[in-house]
Amino acid sequence: MTRRGGYPAAVSEGRTSGSQGNFRGFPDEAFVFYEGLEADNSKTYWTGHKAAYEQHVRAPMLALLGELSADFGAASLFRPYRDVRFSKDKSPYKTHQGAFVDAVPGVGYYVQLSADGLVAAAGFHSHGADQIERFRNAVDSDDTGKPLEHIVATLREDGFDLDGDSLKTRPKGYPANHPRIELLRYRSLYAERSWPPQPWMHTASAAVRVRQAWTAARPLVAWITEHVGQTHEPSRRRP
Repeated sequence: MTRRGGYPAAVSEGRTSGSQGNFRGFPDEAFVFYEGLEADNSKTYWTGHKAAYEQHVRAPMLALLGELSADFGAASLFRPYRDVRFSKDKSPYKTHQGAFVDAVPGVGYYVQLSADGLVAAAGFHSHGADQIERFRNAVDSDDTGKPLEHIVATLREDGFDLDGDSLKTRPKGYPANHPRIELLRYRSLYAERSWPPQPWMHTASAAVRVRQAWTAARPLVAWITEHVGQTHEPSRRRP
């Protein structure tokens, strides 16, 4: 699944641990809000429905993050506003609410709510040249590449999809018959589970599902943290 807006979103409201113990699910109004925003992505709609966003989307998401913070740490809740300065798409608002927990900067756990349902993911999205080099070196080596193969196979067996920015052809310097050529093509890598809107999302079971997905993906995050880590390149983001 390719999420609109990317993984993770670029700008956050800052780190928050939320309010622990009071997550009761995402009400149906949260999905209705995003259905409406998809149909009318305008300031008029946003202004008229901002209270619904605060009550039915933002507050439950903060509560969910609070439920998970003891096990995974504080999260960054992403802003609902799109950065349209350099985009052809001038829609002002994101049609999803995302949040990210860093293991190290750019590597960690992601959750997203939208009209399409709920997504839980883990891995890394940033891909500085130094990260790509470390990733491919680790994939190439049997000592570190075979454990990643096993992690990925286990996640797929558990119902995760593997995604990320990848090349269509083999990376330069690696043979086409490399035993891990599929993994070598990746420039970023994450595993995700997604669920369409279902009744359990209106209950505390949503936190259970996200916790289970993040826990299952912990070996992937640990592998990336150890062998890839954060980029040490200067930021290339435009001011």
